Amino acid sequence: MAQQQSQAAPNAGLEFDYIVVGAGTAGCLLANRLSANPSHRVLLIEAGGRDNYHWIHIPVGYLYCINNPRTDWLFRTEPDKGLNGRSLIYPRGKTLGGCSSINGMIYMRGQARDYDHWAEVAGDDAWRWENCLPDFIKHEDHYRLDGGGDADAKHRDFHGHGGEWRIEKQRLKWQVLDDFAEAAVQAGIPRTEDFNRGSNEGVAYFEVNQRSGWRWNTAKAFLRPALKRDNLTLWHSTQVNRLLFEKQGEALRCTGVEVERDGQVQRAMVSGEVVLCAGAIGTPHLLQLSGVGSRELLNEQGVELVHELPGVGENLQDHLQIRSIYKITNGKTLNAIASTLLGKAGIGLEYLLKRSGPMSMAPSQLGAFTRSSAEQTYPNIQYHVQPLSLEAFGQPLHPYPAITASVCNLNPTSRGTVRLKSSDPRQAPAISPNYLSSPEDRKVAADSLRVTRRIAEQPAFARYAPEEVKPGVEYQTDDELTRLAGDIGTTIFHPVGTAKMGREDDAMAVVDSRLRVHGISGLRVADASIMPTITSGNTNSPTLMIAEKAAGWLLAERAQ
Repeated sequence: MAQQQSQAAPNAGLEFDYIVVGAGTAGCLLANRLSANPSHRVLLIEAGGRDNYHWIHIPVGYLYCINNPRTDWLFRTEPDKGLNGRSLIYPRGKTLGGCSSINGMIYMRGQARDYDHWAEVAGDDAWRWENCLPDFIKHEDHYRLDGGGDADAKHRDFHGHGGEWRIEKQRLKWQVLDDFAEAAVQAGIPRTEDFNRGSNEGVAYFEVNQRSGWRWNTAKAFLRPALKRDNLTLWHSTQVNRLLFEKQGEALRCTGVEVERDGQVQRAMVSGEVVLCAGAIGTPHLLQLSGVGSRELLNEQGVELVHELPGVGENLQDHLQIRSIYKITNGKTLNAIASTLLGKAGIGLEYLLKRSGPMSMAPSQLGAFTRSSAEQTYPNIQYHVQPLSLEAFGQPLHPYPAITASVCNLNPTSRGTVRLKSSDPRQAPAISPNYLSSPEDRKVAADSLRVTRRIAEQPAFARYAPEEVKPGVEYQTDDELTRLAGDIGTTIFHPVGTAKMGREDDAMAVVDSRLRVHGISGLRVADASIMPTITSGNTNSPTLMIAEKAAGWLLAERAQ
C-alpha cells in the first residue's frame, strides 16, 4: 500500500522522482499518471485532511463545505472598489480532491476559441482546441456512451468512456426551469444537446460530475486507485512552507520542498521535478513565499529574492455572477418545499431511496450561454439558473416561491492580484480580484441584466407572473445597473491566471508552453493559475485537461 506514515527522522531517505504539491483537481490526476510507472517514486502533499466528511459526497453538501474550516481555506477578498467596497468569501478546497470536493460539479470545457487563443499566446499549437480535446477525452467516463453501439457514434468524437472522470445527467427536473428554458428559446437562445463540443451557445440542463447521485471528486476518481501502488506516498494535513533551490553554475534548480508535518519541519528532495498544483491562490502564494516573484513585493515582506518573475500573482481573473431573483406565483420552487418539516423529510427520503431530488442537486441546474448584446461576436455570458432564492450564500431561503438567474461575464477584461502579506506561510495572501474595473466589464454587466429581463418577459414564463426582486425594475440606466451589479455580484469561484503561461519574451509570463517555470529547472505548474485567459465556462474540467497535458509531457521527457 502507499506510504502514509510519519517519517522518523526529519530528512532521512526523503527523495522522490516527483513531488506534487496539492492533492486537488490537478494533483490527484497527476499523482495517478506519474505513479503508474512503478519505477517512479512520487510524493503527493496536501495541506487539508482526508475527504471523509460525509457532506463532501452528498451533492447538496457544498452548502456545508464552503466556509467550513474542515474543507475550505476560508479566504476572503480585499474590499473591492468594483463591488462598492464589499469583501467576499473566496472558497478554495482544503481537503483531498481540493475544489472538486466542494464545487458545483458542473462539467464544462469552455469554447474552442479559448484554447486557440492560449496557443497563440504561448506560441505552441499543443494548446489548440483540436489538440486539447484528446486530453479531455482521455479521462472521461461519459454517460452518453454507456450503451455502446451505433447510437453513440455521434458522441465518440467529443467524449470518452471508461476513464476515471464520471459525467452524468442530473437526477432531477423542475417545471419552472423547463419553462425558463423555453423562455430563453423565445428570447433567441437556441436549445443545445451538448455544451462541450467547442461552442457552448444554447440552453440546457448542465451535466455533472456525479456517480449514481453521489459527488464524484478527483480523490475518488484518480487518487484512491493510485494509493494501492507502493511507489506513491501521500502526505495529507501537511503544510508546504517553501520550495528549495540550489545554484548549478549559472542555472537555478528546484531541489525539493520544506514542509511542516506532525509538528515537525521536514525536507523532501526531488531528483526529477516539483509540480505545483496548489491552485490559482496557493501556487502564486507558495512561489512568493519561496522567493520567486516581484522583487518589490518580496522586499516589502522581508522575503529574500531567489528569482525575479514579476508576473507571479498578477493577472487574476474570475467570473463575477450577478444574481437576479424573480418571485413567482402558480409554480413550485425549493423555497416552499424546504420550508416545512414534512417537505424536508420528503427530500431526505427521496435521496435515501433513489439518490435523486433536491439533495442530489448541483448548486445550479439549468445553464445557458448567449451574447450580452448584438455587437458581441460569440457567446460571452453564462447563466446558472436555480429553482430557489436566498439573500446571500449561507442564509435561509426566502419565504416565497422564487427562482435565481445568475449571469456572469465569461471573458472579463478586469485583472486582479494575489500578493504575499507576510513571510509566514500560514497567513493568507491578499486577494484582490478588481471586479468591474474595466469599462468593458461594466458595460457587459449592465447589458447582461437586460438579457435576463428579456428572458423573464417571454410568453413561456408569463404563467408565473414573475416579479423582479433583485436588482429591481426601478434600475434601468447603465450607471444604475452597474452600481447594482457591484451591490449584488459575487464570485462564482473560478479564479485563474496568476502564474500565466506565455513566451519567454513576455515579462509577465510565469511558465512556458510546457508549463516549466521560466528560469528555474525542475519546477512546473499544472493548475488553473497557468491559464493566460479564463475559459468561457466553469474551470474545473479545463484544469483536469491541463494536468493531463502536464503528465504526458513529464512522462515523455522522463522516457527520453
